[in-house]
Amino acid sequence: MTKVITLGAGMVGSLIAADLAKEPGFEVLAVDRSAESLAKAEALAGRLGVRIRTTTADCSDQATIAKLAGEADVVCGALASHLGRDALETIAKSGSAYVDISFMPEDALELDALAKEHGARCVVDMGVAPGMSNLLAGVVARELAPCELLRIFVGGLPKERFKPYEYKAGFAPADVIEEYTRPARLVVDGKTVIREALTEPEPIAFPGVGTLEAFNTDGLRSLADTLDVPDMAEKTLRYPGHIDLMRAMRDTGLFSKEPVEVNGVSVVPLELTSKLLFPLWTYEEGEADLTVMRIFGEARGQRVQWDVYDELDPSVNTTSMARTTAFPAAIVARMLADGTISEPGVHAPEAFAGRDDILQRLLSELGERGVRYERTKTSI
Repeated sequence: MTKVITLGAGMVGSLIAADLAKEPGFEVLAVDRSAESLAKAEALAGRLGVRIRTTTADCSDQATIAKLAGEADVVCGALASHLGRDALETIAKSGSAYVDISFMPEDALELDALAKEHGARCVVDMGVAPGMSNLLAGVVARELAPCELLRIFVGGLPKERFKPYEYKAGFAPADVIEEYTRPARLVVDGKTVIREALTEPEPIAFPGVGTLEAFNTDGLRSLADTLDVPDMAEKTLRYPGHIDLMRAMRDTGLFSKEPVEVNGVSVVPLELTSKLLFPLWTYEEGEADLTVMRIFGEARGQRVQWDVYDELDPSVNTTSMARTTAFPAAIVARMLADGTISEPGVHAPEAFAGRDDILQRLLSELGERGVRYERTKTSI
């Protein structure tokens, strides 16, 4: 029996757990501090015709994570970004196999030597973006070597637009706002540069979606260091008008983590904004969302491009953002369990760009789940 533990049972973590529970010989335990989240995870598993075990625990407590990791063959991390780095370090020390989607602000690859020392196999950022975006960017860069330019455009959006926000959150609320505040790393003329988030907007048209606005976010992550491409950027996609609204809120200070005094009471603006905003940004039961992503590279008059478009699965009510994020992590968890990924260390997804077996398995198993990536090559 292969024992799998998922840390975090939100929209993504619960789907990772349920998907892995389909695997014969897998026993899956979902862990979260919220009993409500665990109840929803159990309900999702039931809709998918599988069973998972659940337990309440504080996943910010490293002793708890160390104990859980010691009991598991594979651990899956679906925690909020501020918890990601500590969890990764703890699991690296445990020598466990780990796949993570936490979008941690720290450089996860700094723990590579620690993981190797303890024989831990850790794959980080293994969602949709970062995740499949990294892997396919690495594949494109290898195919075009030397690749001259690389772009990633990605967004998760409600299918129907409602003003004023024209947006709802497909993952942890704190990590949505993090996209709007965290400085963005880009590569320009072969050097890493820092740009403010929400800057350099550009319109891009997508079939079936219309024109979206793309803006700088910190989505290159490890790609800035691992790929030798002199011009690289990742941009998030939103419906037109959302950028200006988020800039106004950010510049007003509503996303600040620094406390302010209001009538003698200390208030953290970000906490208040989140409390007020996210009920408005929460998907209703059965409300359709979509995910759209494009990765392309250019060199010597050629462009290689990968596209994906996905929507909510109404049959089991799983959002597109959960599907496109959870399924790559679950597939990689299987590869850790069966030894396909056997090298100790902390690996970013692009580290496997030269492994055609890993790429084809991901594309094939994602396709079986209705998430289909399409490749094109054109002259420019």
